[in-house]
Amino acid sequence: MVSFKAKLVALIALMIAGAGVMFSVPIQSPARAQQPTGSVPTVTGTPSGMIVAVNLDMVTVSVYSGPSSYLYPAVGVLLKGQEVPALGISEDRDWIQVYYPGVPSAVAWIYGPYVNIVRPGQLAVLSAPPTPTPASTPTINPTLAAAFIAPVTPTRLPTFTPPPPLVIATFLNDNSTANHLPMGLLIFGLGFIGAFGTLISFLRGR
Repeated sequence: MVSFKAKLVALIALMIAGAGVMFSVPIQSPARAQQPTGSVPTVTGTPSGMIVAVNLDMVTVSVYSGPSSYLYPAVGVLLKGQEVPALGISEDRDWIQVYYPGVPSAVAWIYGPYVNIVRPGQLAVLSAPPTPTPASTPTINPTLAAAFIAPVTPTRLPTFTPPPPLVIATFLNDNSTANHLPMGLLIFGLGFIGAFGTLISFLRGR
């Protein structure tokens, strides 16, 4: 029969073995993600370059693919007071190239007098882009044109006949009255004779 002392030793050995096994197995704790403690930097830089704005007296302004409203097509519009970055200026200093997203190369041209400078800056002088090639060249059917265009029959110009020579009238001096008495002297003489006769008649009556 096993003695009490042997049982006690066996129990203590069993307890020591169990404690060793318990402390030898690692206890897994739930993983925790590390939270960042820093702040995300914010870009606070100021954009450089010239900024222009559409005049307030304009409702909309068309922008073109080149510095001309005749040689280049319109590619969009800008609204009253809208601000856009200016990228360059034309060689004749009349058109300004602006940033305009949504079109090829994201640039367009606007007529200079239609905008005001919001923020001044230096603009590079840019050459005009090549003019667009038309998709087709219109041709006129000569048969159709002949049906609507009346032919012009050449006519002979009339023969020029010079006018007769111009005769300039001349006036001669009237010498027929050179030997006659002047009319004023004749009237004065007759008046003097009448007055003299009246005086004689008055004297005779007295």
